[in-house]
Amino acid sequence: MFRTLISLGLAVLIGGCSAAPEGVEPVEHFELNRYLGKWYEVARLDHSFERGLTQVTAEYSLREDDGVKVINRGFDAAAGEWREAIGKAYFVEEPDQGHLKVSFFGPFYGAYVIFELGRDYQYSFVSGPDRDYLWLLSRTPAVSDALMERFIKKAASLGFDTDALIVEKVKQ
Repeated sequence: MFRTLISLGLAVLIGGCSAAPEGVEPVEHFELNRYLGKWYEVARLDHSFERGLTQVTAEYSLREDDGVKVINRGFDAAAGEWREAIGKAYFVEEPDQGHLKVSFFGPFYGAYVIFELGRDYQYSFVSGPDRDYLWLLSRTPAVSDALMERFIKKAASLGFDTDALIVEKVKQ
């Protein structure tokens, strides 16, 4: 009985991390094949696994098990080297909904919720399992001021701390 309770508790804990934050709705009519490829991280909220990194990219490709291979890469200026993390992602519900769960650490998954996506798949607003995780991804290293303003307004309206955003400075 004790093992069953522990297993149930772990399942709820792990599963709970793949849920979207309240009020953050994943995009519908999502097409994974159009989302695959390289994305540049233009803005984010700080968190330990990307702290101190610049020039961060995410590359998505299909896995043989119908999941998504995730390669996150960024430059650690303090160490003078590139850092890379390889993970996997799977849809939480339907494959036409922009809601995945991603793992870089064994059986532990976190939410990856695409809550806005450019019609031409040129930008993406992404949340994690709570309002501590937020990204603006783009197919290019920089975005227009209008898109950055749109991202900040939408994220703020959903309760994210946009004053704490880290914005990638791209040399022109």
